[in-house]
Amino acid sequence: MYKLKAAEWRPQHFKWEVKDRVGTVTLNRPERKNPLTLESYAELRDTFHKLQYAEDVRAVVFTGEGGNFCSGGDVHEIIGPLTKMDMSGLINFTRMTGNLVKEMRTCPQPIIAAVDGICAGAGAIISMASDLRYGTPECKTAFLFVRVGLAGCDMGACAILPRIIGQGRASELFYTGRAMSAQEGQAWGYYNELIPKDKLLERAHAMAKEIADGPIFAHSMTKKCLHQEWNQTIEQALETEAEAQAICMQTKDFTRAYNAFVAKQKPLFEGN
Repeated sequence: MYKLKAAEWRPQHFKWEVKDRVGTVTLNRPERKNPLTLESYAELRDTFHKLQYAEDVRAVVFTGEGGNFCSGGDVHEIIGPLTKMDMSGLINFTRMTGNLVKEMRTCPQPIIAAVDGICAGAGAIISMASDLRYGTPECKTAFLFVRVGLAGCDMGACAILPRIIGQGRASELFYTGRAMSAQEGQAWGYYNELIPKDKLLERAHAMAKEIADGPIFAHSMTKKCLHQEWNQTIEQALETEAEAQAICMQTKDFTRAYNAFVAKQKPLFEGN
């Protein structure tokens, strides 16, 4: 089986660390509030694609340096060049950025966004595409594409955000481009929890470690079903989940859990 050691990866456009089977992506341009470039978009897309082959990563934390998450696409390195591209170049770019979301949603590892400060544009999309989101009381999340003359339907936002916070609330954010406060985000179900900024990464890594210590094959199946059942009828979803659960019942982790229960012990899951 084709496997990779993710701890050996050396990305050029963001920080990457693997510890306790948790991979951490840290955007590290704090002087500009961690904007994305064409290169970092592509490298993030490729990293999340490769995670399906990573044997040493069971969960991922996504964060940013310097008190901010991500300010979106770099104005000088992305926005400016886009105004000069022809249609062929533009569609290549928008498909590439959409592919980052696709790889985040389809990689088997649950992703936890740890959000502080500014979380805007493509940064808001990255947090949206994550499986869990922890924020600080000060964080501000803005899908601000309308402010630069673009539609709110970017990188899957019109498909994903209404499922998280509801159609009306998502519509308001898309049409106005205003920032969603941390308190609104928690009340609307966008943020799982608000954490003081000095405890944010600790909380995100604690949850990632809890996930990594669990039955990771079953977790990956849960993530897959959560994603693909958006477009299924209830009858189709019931069959999908029947098949998924039967597959999980064939894993050694299922037997380990049963044996541990009988022995009144805590199961140690190995991911197979």
